[in-house]
This record gives sequence, C-alpha cells and structure tokens, in this order.
Amino acid sequence: MLVQSQIDEYRERGFIAVPDVLPADVLEELRDEVARFVERSRQVSKNDAVFDLEPSHTPEVPRLRRLKNPAQVSAVFDRVMRSDALLDLADPLLGFNGIRYRNDKLNLKIAEVGSPVEWHQDYAFYPHSNDDVLAIGVCLDDCTLENGCLRCIPGSHRLPVLDHHAGGAFAGAVRSSDGELDLSQAEPLVLKAGSVSIHHARTLHGSEPNTSNIPRRLWLIELTAADAWPLMGMPDISKFKSWLLRGEEPPMMRCSDHVVRIPLPQPATVGSIYEVQRQAKETVYR
Repeated sequence: MLVQSQIDEYRERGFIAVPDVLPADVLEELRDEVARFVERSRQVSKNDAVFDLEPSHTPEVPRLRRLKNPAQVSAVFDRVMRSDALLDLADPLLGFNGIRYRNDKLNLKIAEVGSPVEWHQDYAFYPHSNDDVLAIGVCLDDCTLENGCLRCIPGSHRLPVLDHHAGGAFAGAVRSSDGELDLSQAEPLVLKAGSVSIHHARTLHGSEPNTSNIPRRLWLIELTAADAWPLMGMPDISKFKSWLLRGEEPPMMRCSDHVVRIPLPQPATVGSIYEVQRQAKETVYR
C-alpha cells in the first residue's frame, strides 16, 4: 500500500516510482514465461493479435517487440496482475472506486535494436467517462538511461489531451513542435527490476531506443476506476464485467468535468502503438 506522501506525489506530478514491489522468484517466473512466448514467435512472420515484431525479426533470430495483452493469454501474467502487490498500489490512486482492467502489454525493447516510443498521452487512445485511469509499469529488467527507460514530464497530467493526429488521422504521438511538449522537463525513471512506475493516463511520456546490450522488458498494465466507462466502445458486457479486479460492479458510470479528444479517424494501419506511430509527423525519435 502507498503512503500519503506517494499519493500526494502522484497527484502533484502525475507519476511515481515504487521500488522493490515484486520478489525475485516472481520476476523469474515472469521472465521464463516471456522466454516461452519469444520461442513461439519464431513461428510468426507478421504482427497478429498476440505478437508485435521488430522489423528485423526472423525465425532464426526472433525479435519480439511487444507481447499484446499477456494477462489475457498467460495464466502467470494474469495471476500476478491480480495480486495484492499491484492492486494495492492502484486502489488509492483510483479513489477506492473499484479497479477494472483495461488492457496490458509487455514492451520487450530488446538489446541494441529495441524500438523507441514517441511522446504521447495514453488518454488520447482511450478516453473514458472520467479520468481515473492509470498505467502500472512493472520492470522485469533494470531500466536504465542506455536501455530506454520510461521518461515522464512532471505535471503534464494537468494538461488537456494534446493533438495526436497527423495527415487527418489519429497517429498516436504528439508533434515535436507542440509547445506543451517541453522535453527539457522530462525525467527518466531509472529503476531496478521488480520496481514499478505508475503514471496517470494524461501524463506525457515516451522512451528512447535501446542502445545497450541488455534488454528492457517493461510490462504495462492499464487500469481504470470501476465506474469509468470507455467512450470508444467496449467488449461485450460480460467480458467488461469480468475485467473487474476489485470492488463491486457500479450501477452507473461516473462522468467528470473534463474535455476529451476523440482518436478518429483511425489510421490506415491499426495495431500496436508502434504501428500507429509510424504515421506520425514531426516526431522526436525518428
């Protein structure tokens, strides 16, 4: 459970880091599960519902860029996601309004070739009826400056959702020329394996490519308050209800006074953030 000073820091800055959340045996179990998926990716030649591949991926040298929704395809990831070790961190930040899973992804950022993620706000991708929405980042490896640790801009969660469009379609990235994107204020989240970061869905964040010889596997779990309803549609209601991880199913949605920007029209290529951001203009890392 977080202490009040950590909750206050999250409210003020839009993100926090929490050291030593997962023990070594749980980390090793997660890494072993990742290795099994990497091995399976040898049989895949293009992106699909589970695997997102680096452009240089081959069966002989598998280079998995992202594992999509590991908690939906792995009992190991599902069990850890539902653990008190993680949910106890989210509960006070979501106002003790219940916790609902939205999705998750594991960005592998493999050594020397791991792709960057352009600067963006998660909330641009999935607006909700209220903005009690966050992401927990579980570090499976040490996250360093060299291997592309997450970077966040303090206080940017107070900004409105910035324009993530290019060429008339949603592109998943803020233009580098946007005056609100002040990278001089960005802070790297250098963390040890087993630590977690937590950032608000409107916090501006990105990550550089991995130029080191060690991987940077970061598991991002996106959670919402139970009474935050997606504005861009949802799965069938039974699946939506099954994603309630803590608390009671609310009888109604809660709407807060905030402005959202709708991520439409969709880009020509819809997939992971890496595919969407290929269509972005005025980027930071490309």
